[in-house]
Amino acid sequence: MGMTRQRRLIVLRHAKADWPDVPDELRPLAERGRADAVAAGRWLAEHGLVPDRVLCSTAVRTRQTWELAEPELGGAPELVLEPRAYRAGADELVDLLRELPPVVRTVLLVGHRPEVQELVLGLARKREGEALERVREKFSTAGIAVLDVPGEWGQLVPEEAELVDYAVPRG
Repeated sequence: MGMTRQRRLIVLRHAKADWPDVPDELRPLAERGRADAVAAGRWLAEHGLVPDRVLCSTAVRTRQTWELAEPELGGAPELVLEPRAYRAGADELVDLLRELPPVVRTVLLVGHRPEVQELVLGLARKREGEALERVREKFSTAGIAVLDVPGEWGQLVPEEAELVDYAVPRG
C-alpha cells in the first residue's frame, strides 16, 4: 500500500473547561484552557499538522478550543461544526470519519473525553508503545493524538491505524 493512500487523523480533546452553572454543552474554556488551546495550535503548526478539514463538536468548549488553536496554524482548513460529535460514542465518531470524502487527506477532530480516548484506543494498532500507554493512562485536556490511517476513510476499521504521536501542549 503506497503513501498516496495514507490518511492522517488528528484527535484534539478540548482544552480545560470552566464549571459555571450552565448546561454542559455551554461550558466555556477556563483561563488555563484558553492558553492551552493556543499552545495546541502552535504545536500542530510546529509539527506540520495542518488539516484539510476540521470536525468540531458543537459544544462551546470545543468551538473555543478550535477558534484559539486555528490562528496558530497558518492554514485555512474547512470547518465543519458537527452536532453529532457532541455526546457521540467512539463508534459514532468512526461513522463520522467514514463519511469523509477521499479528497480530505488530513482531518482534525475536536471532541470530548472519554469518547476521543476510546476512539484513539480503538483505532490504534495494539502494539506496545510509549504514546499508546500515555493515551491509555489519560487523554488530557488539549491532548493531541496523531494517527496514520491506511486506505480511504470509508474503509476505516479498528486496530489498523498507527498512533504516531501523543502530546499535551501547555500554554
